[in-house]
Amino acid sequence: MLGGHNIGKIIIGCDHGGFELKIKLKKFLESGGKEIVDFGCHSPDPVDYPDIAFLVADAVATTDNNVGIMIDGVGIASAMVANKVPGIRAALCWDIFTANNAREHNNANVLVLGGRVIGDALAIEIVKKFLETDFAGGRHGRRVNKIMAIEARYLKR
Repeated sequence: MLGGHNIGKIIIGCDHGGFELKIKLKKFLESGGKEIVDFGCHSPDPVDYPDIAFLVADAVATTDNNVGIMIDGVGIASAMVANKVPGIRAALCWDIFTANNAREHNNANVLVLGGRVIGDALAIEIVKKFLETDFAGGRHGRRVNKIMAIEARYLKR
């Protein structure tokens, strides 16, 4: 069974640059027993990543315990979009170490991947590590709270 102790649904999305990898990751995730919500895209035809990255981030931000996976060509752009949504801590990860750190130290709730820059096998291992790693809390909790306090200051403007 994939997922840490507190993970609910897995919200997934991609643009055309991440479409092929999303299909492979979905197959892997479905074998792991978690409920998956797919916001598209559903073909390799060009789409605008901000639309889908927003849907993924919004679905994570407005529900408890869900995590998101967003895949575009490189990952940078979708991470930028997702992190505009209050409550989101999206992490662009390119290896197992960054996936572990994103969850354990930063309580990341959206994993962003670059479909054109990492291989399928590595992507599966990154997703596995991201989903299986729990937030450590402690001194990391204090730091994540500071991130959220910065966000809150801007929301009050």
